[in-house]
Amino acid sequence: MVSRMFRLETEVDKDRRDLLRRRLRDTNTAASPVLRALRGTPHERESPLHVWASGPAGDLAGGLVGHTWTTWLHVTYLWVDERHRGAGLGTRLLAEAERLAAGRGCTAARVETWDFQAPGFYRRHGYEVVCVIPDYPPGITEYTLTKRLGPEAGTRRAHPG
Repeated sequence: MVSRMFRLETEVDKDRRDLLRRRLRDTNTAASPVLRALRGTPHERESPLHVWASGPAGDLAGGLVGHTWTTWLHVTYLWVDERHRGAGLGTRLLAEAERLAAGRGCTAARVETWDFQAPGFYRRHGYEVVCVIPDYPPGITEYTLTKRLGPEAGTRRAHPG
């Protein structure tokens, strides 16, 4: 008989978080042949990917922080100092990240951005909107965009449909 009595707790617990992550990964791996095939391969784990731009004085002019996982580049942050905007630095950072990711076997990229940040920038660089979440956070719209990388970039989409 299954007990319906549970004690719910709300404290932050890193050990249980890690246990939960492992159990979820194991459950997902058991259910998905694709994830099962990744087990034990270099693509199983996220690999950090960072690209930095320094100004003439060595100051941070811009940067891109992301990671690769399976065959995807995930752009987490891309920022260019206001003094350097409009000079193509963001384009150079993104292109270098995509080049490095392709060298790691990535065939697609994804990014989330807000309406006041850079959805137009990513669209100009071949990214397509695949998800729009209005009012996240309140008063702002979040976009998820994807792009196919590599030689087939113009012939296939990075998402189904």
